[in-house]
Amino acid sequence: METNNAIAALTALGHVTRLAAFRLLVEAGPAGRMAGDIAAALQVPPATLSFHLKELLQAGLVHSQSQGRHVCYRANFDAMTGLIAYLTHNCCAGSPSADCSPSAPDCAC
Repeated sequence: METNNAIAALTALGHVTRLAAFRLLVEAGPAGRMAGDIAAALQVPPATLSFHLKELLQAGLVHSQSQGRHVCYRANFDAMTGLIAYLTHNCCAGSPSADCSPSAPDCAC
């Protein structure tokens, strides 16, 4: 992932509604969720949700698919793992064998 893509993704996730919507879509897995279901779960008006989903789409964090008059949204898991990889690229000086998780015994986190 390039720096500009990471910035766009982090900016998109930097809003409470967008982060909540993205987390719902991650939880839903490959099946995704319909826009109306997301709006109901987050208790936001459909127009407001549409604005936020558009931001997640532009950042490449979600995919959408029209199903008749409705739209199904799915998390872009490749983009999510790419962002995580970008953020942790230099963890433990880039050593692929090091365990840099916060629970690791040698972690300086």
